[in-house]
Amino acid sequence: MGTGGGLEQAETYRVELRGYCYRMLGCGFEAEDAVQETMLRAWRNRDGFDSDRGSLRTWLYAIATNVCLDMLRGARRRALAMDLGPAAEPGARLGQPLPEHRWVQPVPDAHVLPAHGDPAELAALRASVRLAFVAALQHLPPRQRAVLILRDVLRWHAEEVSGLLGCTVAAVNSALQRARSTMASRQARPLREPAATEERQLLARYLEAFENYDVAALTALLHEDATMSMPPFTWWLRGRQHIRQVLLAAEADKPCEGARLLPTVANGAPAFAQYRDGEPFALVVVDVVGDLIGATTTYLGARLFELFGLPMSFRAQARISGVPFSTGTSDTTGG
Repeated sequence: MGTGGGLEQAETYRVELRGYCYRMLGCGFEAEDAVQETMLRAWRNRDGFDSDRGSLRTWLYAIATNVCLDMLRGARRRALAMDLGPAAEPGARLGQPLPEHRWVQPVPDAHVLPAHGDPAELAALRASVRLAFVAALQHLPPRQRAVLILRDVLRWHAEEVSGLLGCTVAAVNSALQRARSTMASRQARPLREPAATEERQLLARYLEAFENYDVAALTALLHEDATMSMPPFTWWLRGRQHIRQVLLAAEADKPCEGARLLPTVANGAPAFAQYRDGEPFALVVVDVVGDLIGATTTYLGARLFELFGLPMSFRAQARISGVPFSTGTSDTTGG
């Protein structure tokens, strides 16, 4: 591979490798660690790369796959709250928090998605890092997970995957069939991306309603079967009516008094950094389906703020006019 130019070329694959590792591992912090280890192993074994036997990209993916399989050995499955138990009834206690390693964690779009490309391909890649999809992937055994990501997300040929995993094409096709069956059984609500203008308007209304704790306005923006969850607690709600009951019950305690939201993007979806009294409080990932909100996942705590490059204190001047989300949705309205 060479000691200079080869490694520089390897760096051009960092974002897509991080996206692959994120889908495998379900955590942005671990995905970064996996890519760092991949690059380290590539450097240490640079003399073993033979361009006559395959491309640098394929070689790096083979290393990254082995790194992820090593990291997943003995690890417990990461999940969303909906995977861990039934929806709570209004009034139920939050219960005990689970440790961070039990949860599918959000990731900034820029860490795992290319900045440019074919719009249809970018839309498919965004869908493949949505929280629900990544959580469904975690139900697959690690090698099946790798096969499905490589074949159905990254569009590798079966022969390429068999070479990477060191198995037969028949074994790859069998693993893919089983993986697809598992994913189909956990199929989430079909995504229907809104036009950019519609999404901005919806999110602007959400921001205003949230900061004013306007329960009627907030719940009017939700699908009838919307979900709300708050990792690290397994407690979660399903249904606009149940969410409304819980928000109204908490209204007297003014739980969001002084709350401010700063827009960002996570997992191919809009998100907000939530601040209380100017301090980091949570990252809220908003699943927009059509013209309404299908789910909100609120990751409590400040740990994600650094990963997302978010300020550690809220400054009013930090908010850009409007809601500057950039999930890549095309504006079909022409507005």
